[in-house]
Amino acid sequence: MAPTRNSLLTIILAGILAGALPDLIAGQNCGCPADQCCSQYGYCGTDEAYCGTGCQEGPCFASPTPTDVSVSSIVTQEFFDGIINQADASCAGKGFYSRSVFLEAIDSYPLFGRDGSMDDSKREIAAFFAHVTHETGHFCYIEEIDGPSKDYCDETNTQYPCVPGKGYYGRGPIQLSWNFNYGPAGNSIGFDGLNNPETVATNPVVSFKTALWYWMKFVHSIIVSGKGFGETVRAINGALECDGGNPATVNARVEYFKEYCNQLGVAPGDNLYC
Repeated sequence: MAPTRNSLLTIILAGILAGALPDLIAGQNCGCPADQCCSQYGYCGTDEAYCGTGCQEGPCFASPTPTDVSVSSIVTQEFFDGIINQADASCAGKGFYSRSVFLEAIDSYPLFGRDGSMDDSKREIAAFFAHVTHETGHFCYIEEIDGPSKDYCDETNTQYPCVPGKGYYGRGPIQLSWNFNYGPAGNSIGFDGLNNPETVATNPVVSFKTALWYWMKFVHSIIVSGKGFGETVRAINGALECDGGNPATVNARVEYFKEYCNQLGVAPGDNLYC
């Protein structure tokens, strides 16, 4: 079963942080004054927390210039097929996910796989596909198993309120979950994530873009800064897996990562576990 994205601990922590900065944050769904930045979480401010990593609008701090690394030369058809061909022919994802769609989606995220050295690029790509492989069962699943039976509505989030009758369970390569992820992902990509979350399971380009949106906001800086693969697991599933939460799933992700690093000819580095 593909795990969800955020634990309740993350929700509580976000609330604590929001309450600790009353003079700086004003969640306006990116409707900030011209001289303020809209942070990755949708709050307005002017310092690193708002204008740095994940900044959505306003005078965001300059991002690194993408390198000339060719992601398509790393994610070859052979590499992609080596993953998806392990899924059963009956899997829904077999006719949904494809290398060509992935390459189309990354055009909207120029820093993916192009931030740092060639080894940095290869490690990031290996890490991304390690998580995707685990989340989707080698691109077998588009939606979380038994997802419709689960409640992923954070009713305390008034910025991205749940729409009655809509389910915010895991969908796509990273199994995007919760209303507080569907809302901003939709705003960034250009679809109505709250009213039409099912788009992530019906439009393959949007589906890959939601995975890349989540990755670039919450994971990219971790892997390219050298903090290790283990911290990417924490960024994706936090306490649900890390610190003894579910060592078996952590081990599975690490094994995929090491396998893909080996295929791409790069050392996996240190700090593989969380």
